[in-house]
Amino acid sequence: MIAEVKKTAEQKMKKTLEALKHDLAKIRTGRAHTGLLDHITVDYYGTPTPVPQVANVTLIDARTIGVTPWEKKMTGAVEKAIRDSDLGLNPATQGDIVRVPMPALTEERRKELIKVVRTEGENARVAVRNVRRDAIHHLKELLKQKKVAEDEERRAQDDIQKLTDRHIAEVDKMLQVKEADLMAI
Repeated sequence: MIAEVKKTAEQKMKKTLEALKHDLAKIRTGRAHTGLLDHITVDYYGTPTPVPQVANVTLIDARTIGVTPWEKKMTGAVEKAIRDSDLGLNPATQGDIVRVPMPALTEERRKELIKVVRTEGENARVAVRNVRRDAIHHLKELLKQKKVAEDEERRAQDDIQKLTDRHIAEVDKMLQVKEADLMAI
């Protein structure tokens, strides 16, 4: 039973880290990367569809993303979807290709993005701590029902705390990498 509680807690903490990684990928730096357009949807025959499912997304150079729709008539819709997104990008069509240049970030914008990154990190830390709280509560319930001994429950709590510390350190590491990426010019 204790092993099950630990395993569940670890799985939930890993999911929290994955969610943070996904959220940090959406925050753009000065460099282009294809994952930036993953959450943008295009109206594809009445169905909202992610850009990578209607077009080939590639890097033209370090600051430009190239989007080549598989159907020529989708070019305008893809360009409009990228322009209307919350990323503040200004795409331009050249024949079949939609070129998306990444504007250089201003110092002010970099600081705003770092605040967003820190907020995301704090949310991830809180989520990890909530998982710890739930696991410890579950262990105490097992102790109350006399399904485990006190020393087993104490040892399991220590293991869950170590697990929590390790995942929070991982969150901090991810934040440091993203902040360094944002501050690089």
